[in-house]
Amino acid sequence: MTASTTADASWQRLSIRVVWVDVVVSVISLLPGVIAIVVFGVEPSLDALWPLALVAVLGVAGAVGDILRWAFTTYRVTPTDIERRTGLFVRRHRTLDRDRVRSVDTAAKLRHRLAGLRVVTVGAGQQTGAGESALVLDALSVADAAELRERLLRARVVAPPVTEPAPGVEAGEAAGERSAETDTDDADSVEVLATFRWWWVVYNMFSIWAFLMAAGLLWGGFWLASSFGIDLFGIVSRLADWEALGWLGTLALAVLGAGVLGAVGLGVTFLLESGRFELSRVRSGDRSYLRTRRGLLSTREVSRDESRMRGVSIGEPVLWRWMGMADTNVITTGLDVWDMSEPTAILPRGPISVSRDVVQRVFGVENPFDVPLRRHPRTALRRRLWWATAISAVAPAVLVAPALAGVVPGWAPWAAAAVWPVALLAAVVAYRALGHAVAGDYLVVRAGLFSRTTSALRRDAVSTIAVRQSVLQRRLGLATVSAMTAAGWSAYEAFDVPADGAVALAADVAPGLLDEVIERGEARASRMMGS
Repeated sequence: MTASTTADASWQRLSIRVVWVDVVVSVISLLPGVIAIVVFGVEPSLDALWPLALVAVLGVAGAVGDILRWAFTTYRVTPTDIERRTGLFVRRHRTLDRDRVRSVDTAAKLRHRLAGLRVVTVGAGQQTGAGESALVLDALSVADAAELRERLLRARVVAPPVTEPAPGVEAGEAAGERSAETDTDDADSVEVLATFRWWWVVYNMFSIWAFLMAAGLLWGGFWLASSFGIDLFGIVSRLADWEALGWLGTLALAVLGAGVLGAVGLGVTFLLESGRFELSRVRSGDRSYLRTRRGLLSTREVSRDESRMRGVSIGEPVLWRWMGMADTNVITTGLDVWDMSEPTAILPRGPISVSRDVVQRVFGVENPFDVPLRRHPRTALRRRLWWATAISAVAPAVLVAPALAGVVPGWAPWAAAAVWPVALLAAVVAYRALGHAVAGDYLVVRAGLFSRTTSALRRDAVSTIAVRQSVLQRRLGLATVSAMTAAGWSAYEAFDVPADGAVALAADVAPGLLDEVIERGEARASRMMGS
């Protein structure tokens, strides 16, 4: 990149509208306290108004932080890089090569949408474990965000040689025309793979987490009402004759009410987060992207470069498995698998039948999930049963001496030992989840107790292959084959495969990586036989 092309790409600021949004947020955060004092006549004491005071402090502090960030953040896009400068006391200058861009995430909270703003997150193969992070621009106007996304997702084109501008044309205008030409490509073609289905809301309402949701809603409602001088506990106590119901009836009614409240809360949350969902394949020139759009109030759009994708995972969480639900995620570089917003998810949590249908459309003709998986030997079950027994015996063994000394009740060790049958059942479930196969260009592995996950990983994405044995595995004739990659969870493992076939499996998964090791082993074996 020449100095002239760098100079032509001028530094830009974030949208000035973010400042006015933060001013409005600051005012709104102060309103509840003002209403509580003026309208409801609540005494302005810290004991009565501390929740509202906390909201006000957080709102104002966040607004001030955003204003400072706007004042000290600039960015620019050159033909080869995207750069950002930020920081008040410590200035940071970050540069990303546009060839490294793996994904572009465009999100907008409700306040951003009302102001016509978007938050753009550029994923460029960063590694969370190494302390790296994506490049975030918070916030740009809708037009600037769309233009930036289009420029970054199109293939980089080397800028043409600098020529003298035509008479009457400024140098900056000529450079702008060349920049537009380098980023111009064929019109995008969009293939819709999946859209939101309303009955998914019902699937996401029934969960044990409904009670945690209810607890949060009740706690928040209690403190908010108390700040306005409303006694919710007294109101509820007058709704029914609790003495006539008895403690059993009261407990049943409380559990039922909390379950209904939590289920409604989970349903509303899912609808707000995943409403208007759409998964589509966008083709731009010779590149294609898997794009997801979702959200009613707060919206989010993530575009994932398919050339950077290394596979797909389908997970079946244990709390939702009985409903036939699954999570569908891509195995790709540049997206943080620990991110709570789940940028790798290409479908909301829904029926596994829908997940398999979408994965079929993503893979096209070759779908590795259609290949039957090989069962693992019964010795793998023995290993899990042994571990379940050993772990279950720890608590009773620890409680025996205190029980004999009278420190704890005599039934405590027996109560702890009751975990053993549950642990044995969990061991059987974990064993039944095991499976693996080599399907064409993909390694398919399945494992997991709390989340039975089936992952299809491209074999050409495997950078390291490892075969390991623990002491117990060695006695049982088992081994674990680990395929390591730069994408997703970094390691995808076939647990407890037969030891005599582990090296062959590893060589099949990553052709060429173990050739030298296998040749040395064969040569050593032939020498031993010859001697």
